[in-house]
Amino acid sequence: MNTRDNFAAGLTAGDTRHPLVMGRHGVISSGHFLATAAGYHILSSGGSAIDAGIAAGVALNVLLFDRTSFGGVAPIILHEGPSRTTVTIDGLGVWPRMATLDYMRSRCGDFIPEGILRSVVPGAPDAWMTALSRFGTLTLCEVLEPAMELALKGAPVSVQVASALKAYEPKLDKMDPEARRIFFPNGLAPSPGDVIVQEDLGLTLKRLMDEEAKARRQGLSREDAIQRARDLFYKGSIAEEVGAFHEENGGLIRYEDLASYRAEISLPLSSTYKGYEVYTCGPWCQGPLLLEFLNILENFDLTRLEHNGTEYLHLLLEAMDLGFADRENYYSDPRHTPVPLKGLISKEYAKEQAKRVRLDRASGKMPEPGNPWRYQPGAMPEEVHPVPVDVSRYIQRDGPRTTDTTYVAVADENGNVFSATPSDSIFHGPIIPGLGFSCSGRGSQSRLLAGHPAALAPGRRPRLTPNPALVMLDGRPLLGFGCPGGDAQTQGMLQVFLNIVDFGMNLQEAVESPRVVSKNFPDSFSPFTYNPGRVDAESRIHDRALRELQDMGHDVRKLPDWAPQVSSVHVVLINPRNGVLMGAADPRREGMALAW
Repeated sequence: MNTRDNFAAGLTAGDTRHPLVMGRHGVISSGHFLATAAGYHILSSGGSAIDAGIAAGVALNVLLFDRTSFGGVAPIILHEGPSRTTVTIDGLGVWPRMATLDYMRSRCGDFIPEGILRSVVPGAPDAWMTALSRFGTLTLCEVLEPAMELALKGAPVSVQVASALKAYEPKLDKMDPEARRIFFPNGLAPSPGDVIVQEDLGLTLKRLMDEEAKARRQGLSREDAIQRARDLFYKGSIAEEVGAFHEENGGLIRYEDLASYRAEISLPLSSTYKGYEVYTCGPWCQGPLLLEFLNILENFDLTRLEHNGTEYLHLLLEAMDLGFADRENYYSDPRHTPVPLKGLISKEYAKEQAKRVRLDRASGKMPEPGNPWRYQPGAMPEEVHPVPVDVSRYIQRDGPRTTDTTYVAVADENGNVFSATPSDSIFHGPIIPGLGFSCSGRGSQSRLLAGHPAALAPGRRPRLTPNPALVMLDGRPLLGFGCPGGDAQTQGMLQVFLNIVDFGMNLQEAVESPRVVSKNFPDSFSPFTYNPGRVDAESRIHDRALRELQDMGHDVRKLPDWAPQVSSVHVVLINPRNGVLMGAADPRREGMALAW
């Protein structure tokens, strides 16, 4: 069978917790059931997948405030079907001009503490509005209305959000009394089903909608009217309020930082795996890891191995650890630091890396990085002999971690596919009174170490974990997929993709299959904990395989049967055989998929 037939043969029945949803017109899968409903409403009302993805994404900002904020990040990769255009929008803010390495080290030492000093310029609002203006079809009022209603009229607290609020409560009085006022009505942590109103955030969304509506009444085009609303946030009164709040409360963001910010639209990175064209965002996030993983694994015949057996899991873990070593040493904001991108995702480099995998023994620690500069056209001699980052400074016990990030994917009958990973908990910094959002706390991923590829610098983007992806087949859009989960994101995405392509599982079965994640590298979040050889595995994986992995040198720790720590993957698909739209949602969190 050819690639298309082989893929279609894998769309078979499977025993799953959630159904595999299917439709002819549109499909959406997101991290919260009400956000999915908001996007579904847009689709069924005539909006495109891009319109629906933006509506659901902003709704996620309202509903999953413990994981994502309107003032946070929103990296996007999308394919516009009619024009056959595929782009990424970084949706990632930059460090303010006052945030120098010397200043931060003098204030913070080795690590930036929780709170306002971690704040970077909000990138999500520009990402949503840029995507809508350039590639959508509806007005800003139409796509923001569901989120505004959820904020102003209130939304019920889900089980997992209620649990997260209890975890955050001890911090809030010290860090952010405004958060307690909004999210702890009557001074008590809400229970599942209690309704929370976010009036300030709802009114901020309404200000943007009113600005667009005013511009339309003045005769401006849809695109120019959205731009007028965008300028209200970044160059108008909202920017002034953000800058004044930060100046009054010890933050570094100023009006000028917002006024000069612009989300970056660029072409995605791409590579192939067995005929599938996989697209990711750039090295300002960890997206290229997925391409590295697949390129290395393409040198092995995975289909002859037992799925989730010892050999298979060992091979995945070793390949992923090679990629993470490269991330630690090379991934950066390429506008500030040279990155050997072509080398990192080249097939020749992957063959060299594959030869480093020992099939009988685990590395036991993060491997030395490879040398992609040798495969980078025009590399300078000093770059061909890079000095590896010293990771021994990060070895320590894990501290408590809270959940962060969510995801939305949408596809429609016209070949539009939208894939976005909004993130940054509203509790990562103080909420701005009157606006109802905090500024992105993504500074937690920057290092206060000169020379490190993820070092802090004014105007630099912190190296991001969220990384939406998209897959094409025969030049046509096939899959949109991604997930929350920090460093587990690309690992979960890899395993789900292989479950579909190499093991013939349907989407929902592929998402629900048990997973492992490596922690054999410095964590992306301060204090960058490094656990040499550590592997976390869901307990549904056979005990024999886990024992044998332990015997091979992996430090295996068991997780519950359905553990959010291994990421929570969402997928939408356009069946290449008949155009039927399919979607899957991960039961490890409270997401849902719908189609029509």
